[in-house]
Amino acid sequence: MKFLSNRRMKLIAGLAIALAVLLSVSPLLMNDPTFAQAGRKTSENQKKNPNASGDPDEAARLEQEKKDRQKIDKTLPPSTMSIDTNVVGVEAVVYNKKTGAIIGGLKKENFEIYEDGIKQDIENFSTPQAPVTMVLMLEYSKLVDVLGSPAGGYFDYGRVEILRPAYEFVNRFVQPKDFISIVAYDMRPTPIVDFTDDKSKLMGAVNLLIRNNPAFSESNLFDAMSLVLKGGIGDSVVLDDSKDKKEKTDYGGLEEVQGHTAILLVASGLDTFSKINFDQARKIVENAGVPIYTIGTGNLFMKLYDNDPRLDPSRGGILVTGGIRLDRLMLLQANNTLKTFADASGGKHFPVTFAGEIPNVLQSISALVRNQYSLGYTPTNTRQEGKRRKIQVKVNLGDQIDPKLIVIQHRQSYVEEKVKK
Repeated sequence: MKFLSNRRMKLIAGLAIALAVLLSVSPLLMNDPTFAQAGRKTSENQKKNPNASGDPDEAARLEQEKKDRQKIDKTLPPSTMSIDTNVVGVEAVVYNKKTGAIIGGLKKENFEIYEDGIKQDIENFSTPQAPVTMVLMLEYSKLVDVLGSPAGGYFDYGRVEILRPAYEFVNRFVQPKDFISIVAYDMRPTPIVDFTDDKSKLMGAVNLLIRNNPAFSESNLFDAMSLVLKGGIGDSVVLDDSKDKKEKTDYGGLEEVQGHTAILLVASGLDTFSKINFDQARKIVENAGVPIYTIGTGNLFMKLYDNDPRLDPSRGGILVTGGIRLDRLMLLQANNTLKTFADASGGKHFPVTFAGEIPNVLQSISALVRNQYSLGYTPTNTRQEGKRRKIQVKVNLGDQIDPKLIVIQHRQSYVEEKVKK
């Protein structure tokens, strides 16, 4: 198991060890004559006299407890465990709208959460922690060379401009104890490097993408987002040194990881041929509770060709690569897709036009990611009809700051479970 499934493996291994210990101890106890004799005496005494004290009231009480246990056992399925999984997690960042400064030092009492306008009790609360678990999702199809060509021109491949944010982020903003994974996608998502705190491995992964050529023109963003968040069967990690490496691996999703998580998506937002549609991808993003920070890479291309009549949808758009045509409407929809994913998840969208903007954008993303408050609540509404629920977070700072200047960045909604009746 790769990617995020190591936590499951540790849990299974722990249970196996505990079971092995029990199995090894039981025969020893059973072979011990003292234990066996004590067991026989106890069994014989219980058969002869269930109530050793001879108290009739005590006998009646034991008999009633036995009947009560039998009634409870009949109402429960055999060998099952009930676990409450209804807690909704919310990552929130609070900052000053005017200055952009992060507002820190907040406590649980400063927050209020509302679901569909109804106030909820905050059950879980934790302050920001520096180390993060993050996935760098990078669009890596032949489209990136086309979209990056206005910036790269004849001097650099277009993908150099597209991958520059990832290179800068790893080089300047990844800190010790951060666990980062890099996933590149074209027709399908491919993990390049598994979660690691080794910056040299991460830099090597980005350089590997720069040196190689994208293989396909397809860019299936929605399928890649589903694998990263929900998990599934995908290509094995490219930079994996294990000897028993397989072509396919079962990955756990980032939504399963407890703690400080986020996604940095560097992409155009275009989706050419995913198996799932936008609505399905949006639902996955909403329910995962993982903030997604997006850097749009098609902004310069759209501005450069904005007045080009070929971008008119009625004229069929511009043929760019592999039979794919781009028009003005597609580019606008792609940018809106990135913004929707960011807003719905509690992240933020940054449409980058020029390379000079990247350092400031990455600095903002780093500050936001490392100052997320984690809150959790159990919804008072028990409805299970598959409907969307809106989430609102409020912060009360008294007279310290004008409430109009407080910006609270958090996930906007989620879709409730649908149970068939």
